[in-house]
Formats: sequence, structure tokens, C-alpha cells
Amino acid sequence: MKTNSKTNIRKDAKRRFFIESLLVIFIIISPFIYRIHEYVSTEPDATLNILGFIIDANGFQNLSVYIWFLLGKLVPLFLLLIWFFTCKHWWYHIILIPVLMYAFQIYEAIYFDNNYVDTENILWLLPVCMVIIPFVYFIRIKLYDKYVLGIDLEAIDAELEALKSDSNIKAMSDATVQEKDIENLNQESLADELDRKLSTRKIEQASKQFQLRLQNLLSFSKK
Repeated sequence: MKTNSKTNIRKDAKRRFFIESLLVIFIIISPFIYRIHEYVSTEPDATLNILGFIIDANGFQNLSVYIWFLLGKLVPLFLLLIWFFTCKHWWYHIILIPVLMYAFQIYEAIYFDNNYVDTENILWLLPVCMVIIPFVYFIRIKLYDKYVLGIDLEAIDAELEALKSDSNIKAMSDATVQEKDIENLNQESLADELDRKLSTRKIEQASKQFQLRLQNLLSFSKK
């Protein structure tokens, strides 16, 4: 078992090292990727074939300008994605806003035939901002209360739960004590009743009555 776990750890470490190496290489060559448009034809009717996909000027002045525009969005988008997936700060969700901004701009440039780009994508970001910004602000408030003001809401909740459980236990113990008291009262009343029925006075009275009845019977038989 230990050998298998060590092997899995080594495989995970190798995989992580390989992926991180690729990301580092891409970050290093990102300025050179951005300059690829300089090697694309500037002819108005020029096209580019990449793995069977034909790329034309798509309404821009020429193909070089179109590639320049796309790379100006794709390179920052990929760098922001790397930052988002590797960031360990509490506010990393806010990086999604520029990520989606660049994504909407690329979508608008590829699939829309408008003469103007980067115009309406800010409106697409409003619903995203309405969700992400309050979420990040809520996290910020919790961290501020905990580490600056010293208010730990989770600890308070845990303490309240502990007090609630203690009160429940106390209520259960009180109910148990009451039940025991009722049982003791019932037992005492039964004991009192037995004492009343089997007391010495009662036995003497019963014996006297029996003697009187026996004397009456004997006197009756002599007559």
C-alpha cells in the first residue's frame, strides 16, 4: 500500500511539474506570440488555413490586422486564466471579470459583422458583475471581521450550538428527574397504603372482632 501511494504521489508530482513547465514556457514566449501578426500577409484578400479552418480578414482592413486584434485579446485572456487557476488569494474570483471581458470581445470579433467592436460587451458583463462583486465583498467582510475585528462567526455559531445542546441535555435530565419523582411518589403512596392495611392496630381490631364472633357462636351452640 505504501509503495502504491508513493508511486501515485510521484506521478502526480511529475504531471504537475509538466503542466507548470508548459505554463511557464507560454508566459515566457507570450510577447513573441503577440508578434505573430507581423508575419501574416497584409493583402486584402489573403486567408490563413490552420488545421482546416480558413481565417480571413473578417471585415478588418486585412488579415494581419485581424490576427493582431485577436492576439491582443487571446494572450491577456490566457495569462489571466493562468492567474485565476494559480492564485491563492481570497479575492481571486474577481479575476473572472476581465477574463469574461476578453472572452466577450473575442466572441464579438469572430461572430459579429459589425463595423465597430468592443462596444456592447460591457453590457454582457453587468450580470456577471452583479454576482461576483457581492460574493467577493461578502468574503472580504467575513475575513475583515475575523482577522481585524476578531469576530469569528463560525466560532460563535459553534458556541451557540454547544449552548443549545447543553440546554437540551439539561431539559432531558430535568424531565428524567421529574419522572423519577413521580415514580417515587407512586411507590410511597403504595407503601403508605400497605402500611395502612397491615398496621398493628388494624390487625388487633380484626383479631378482636374474630374473638367476639367466635364467642357468639360458642354461646349459641350451648343453648
